[in-house]
Order: sequence, then C-alpha cells, then structure tokens
Amino acid sequence: MKNLYIVTGAAGHLGSTIIRMLTDDNCVIRGLILPSEKAEFPQKAEYYRGDVTKAETLEEIFANTEGYNVYVIHTAGLVSIAENDYERLYDVNVRGTENIIEKCIEHNVTRLLYVSSVHAIPELQNRVISEVSSFDSEEVNGLYAKTKAEATEAVIETCRLGYLDAVIVHPSGIIGPYDNGHNHMVQLMKMYISGKLPAAVEGGYDFVDVRDVAAGCLEALEKGRSGECYILSNKYVAIKDLIENVRKATGGKKKICVPIWLAKCFVPIFSLIARITHTRPLYTSYALSTIKGNGHFSHMKATMELGYRPRAMDLTIADTIAWLRSEA
Repeated sequence: MKNLYIVTGAAGHLGSTIIRMLTDDNCVIRGLILPSEKAEFPQKAEYYRGDVTKAETLEEIFANTEGYNVYVIHTAGLVSIAENDYERLYDVNVRGTENIIEKCIEHNVTRLLYVSSVHAIPELQNRVISEVSSFDSEEVNGLYAKTKAEATEAVIETCRLGYLDAVIVHPSGIIGPYDNGHNHMVQLMKMYISGKLPAAVEGGYDFVDVRDVAAGCLEALEKGRSGECYILSNKYVAIKDLIENVRKATGGKKKICVPIWLAKCFVPIFSLIARITHTRPLYTSYALSTIKGNGHFSHMKATMELGYRPRAMDLTIADTIAWLRSEA
C-alpha cells in the first residue's frame, strides 16, 4: 500500500524542507498552503489551499485517502515574539491543531506527527531541559509558549484516550537555508549581510538546522513511540558567537554586543520603527527574555531512539549565507 503524506504549513520553512526531503518514490505528497502562498514543488507534491483555522477548508486535502497509509505532518503554526498576538496565536496554534486532530480521527489516518516547540516545555533554571509527558500553559511564559503547550497537551490527550496514533517533536530555534528572512534568526543574518544590523545582543539559545529538524520529523514519524515527545535540538550558541561566525564567513565588520538590559530600553523604539516601516521588529521583550533564559536542551532521547544527529553549526551558517546570497 502506498504512503500518503499530508504536510500542513507546506510553504513554511520547515514544511517546505520536509517536502524536499521526502524521497520515497512510492508515495503521494499533499501540501496545505494558505490561499496567498506559493506552491514550492508542484512537480513533487499536490498542493491544496486551505487554512487550519477553518475546518471546512481542510476537507479537500483529507478526501480520497482510501487505499493509502496516511501520515499527517502538522507543521503549520504561528511563531510570534510580539506582545499582543494572543488571539491570532490561539486561533492558529490551538484551534488549528484541534481541527487537524478532528480530521485525522475522522479520516482514520495512520499517524499524526505534531511539530510543537521547546517553548512548550517549562523552563528549568541551571539544568539541561529534557522531555516532559504533560503540558500546562500556566507553567510556561509568553503567548507563543502558552499556545504551543495547550496544543501539545491536546495531541497527547487524544493519543492517551486511544483516538489517534501521534508523536510529538519539539524543535529548538530553527535556522538554516531555504528561508529568505521570515525566520527570526535568518532575518538577523540577512540584516547583517545587508549592513542593516546596528548591533547584536548578549545571551544565546539552542539553534538547530532546519534540515536536521526535517530529518528528525521523518525519523519520528517512522520510529517514534506513540504518545511520546522528542526534542530536536542541537547545542547552545551565544548570539555574539553566531554573529562572529557570520562575519568570518562573509568578511564583514565586527558588531558590538549590547547587554540585554540596555536592549530592553530600546524595545519601544524598535516597535515604533517596525510600525513605520511595516516590518517585523527583530527584538521584543519576549525575544530578549528568551535569549536571556535557559537555552540548554537535550536531544539524547531523539538520538538514542530515532538516530537523530544534528550537524555542526558552522556548516549551517555557511549554507544559510550561500542560500541568502543566491536569493538576493
């Protein structure tokens, strides 16, 4: 029996990379994109226009699946570091995921792979963060984290009740090629290359190559235990080191790294400039709190059970720069 893969968020950084990596010739790929988005690989996948927040628009992509092993890879989600985005975040991340769960049950899918986030896991001070088995929006900070925690718990609970075979992955901070600046850290790298980055900030986080996350998703779909969660991380990287690696790769100028407390003073100015220029602010209070907090995560479980092994960060940076330059 052929495999049918339904990939939501198929025009996004991770979703499109997963489609790039689906190399099984004996399969059918369906990608869900918003009406305004472009079909990235029309020669490889069938694209359906819909919106996870509107259940009626999902019927077509789930139709005519008889005779297939149906695997749903739910990458669609709203990533936001803004301070006032709760309604949109809840609508996409929670209600959208609930709609996908309902469609999976209704159409008897073989397995759901849900892409959560490490932000859904409660932060621990002075400890490396590992997987947890339950999620509570009250235990995490930030609007994005709260909606991802609630959506993750919905998937876990549905699986516990036996309605669905599902596996959850928690990527850390995704960077890498195939994105032209929509990703926040790729945006930072793009601004540096173009000379528009005034300064970097102190702090850091765990950053991971999008290609490694995509491979980890497919490994989890195949080998992951039902109802289990897997962190797909790499290692902690200081922002100043990331920028320095970009500088060495491009021959650019050194950038000062300002303390986070000082950067927070300028958050209102960053927001004002973003509104005037109709762009997205690179630094917000939530973003600065994130890179100041505990950004150390363990991917040991994914390595042991799935064979997950992320690449070196200097390779990711080099490939990202090459991609950005090729798209300029």
